[in-house]
Amino acid sequence: MNKLSRIRVEKLLADFRKRRVLVVGDVMLDQFIYGSVARISPEAPVPVLEVVRDEWHPGGAANTARNVRSLGGQAVLVGRVGKDAAADQLRALLREEGVEVGDLLMRADLPTISKARLIAQHQQLCRVDRERCAPLTPEETAKVIGFVRSQRKFDAIIVCDYGKGFVTQAFLDAIKRLARVVTLDPKPTRSLRLGGLTAMTPNRAETLQLAGRPGGDGDWRAAGEAVLRKWRPKMLLSTLGEHGMCLFQRGTDPVHIPTVAREVFDVSGAGDTVIAAFTLALASGATPVEAAVISNHAAGVVVGKLGTATCKPEELRANFRA
Repeated sequence: MNKLSRIRVEKLLADFRKRRVLVVGDVMLDQFIYGSVARISPEAPVPVLEVVRDEWHPGGAANTARNVRSLGGQAVLVGRVGKDAAADQLRALLREEGVEVGDLLMRADLPTISKARLIAQHQQLCRVDRERCAPLTPEETAKVIGFVRSQRKFDAIIVCDYGKGFVTQAFLDAIKRLARVVTLDPKPTRSLRLGGLTAMTPNRAETLQLAGRPGGDGDWRAAGEAVLRKWRPKMLLSTLGEHGMCLFQRGTDPVHIPTVAREVFDVSGAGDTVIAAFTLALASGATPVEAAVISNHAAGVVVGKLGTATCKPEELRANFRA
């Protein structure tokens, strides 16, 4: 059940190129500062990072969009940024990766959300966040929904909620009616009503939180079943780190899919890859189990890279062969 033939994989990858996917949610700019540590600061008991290089990548919903594009799909991104240099840099990065920037709302009173990670010898030392959260206003919601309705039909919509304010209840209620496949990467700390979705892709901790068991009952299988009953998505794909992932559907037994990752260097953005691959596969006619297997292989590729990485079709093929 958890295996796909080479012919089936090739057919689905070919179908990816025909799919137009809207990605909406909290967009960010990720910075990775790589260096080495050889001494402690004389000013305070902290390590001194001697910088070797800097890298910038689209983050949050923007990283999900670049994963859709990397896998071969057509990606349109809608989000909110500030009127600052970080927004200009984010737009340039997205253009380089072939992501269509559909409508980036600009707010002079809010900074573009950015996260800087300091890394030495593959170990993250510290993360510096620049952000100010504010809910989407009714006017901004109307503008986004108007843009989406003005576009030609989307094959799927991915909603990325990082709890920064873009995904409100009014926005979610309106957007989930605009495509056949609508998936959500949820933020359990939000008090949103999540009914009516095609799929949700929480990680293990988020699954426990959504089931009302934060830090308590560690039975992720029971938690997944509870989330399915409570919010009634058509399917729930819970990612479990080194244990792979589990697919829950109403009326059928859960399907556990073991991890295929051989080395894990960095899990930053792996959830973005999972929802991008899972949604693209569903929109291309894959069964839920096939879509889960494909997203599992895509995740196995990106966790073997440093930074918020993407998975290309040739890498996915190689991972299946391996």
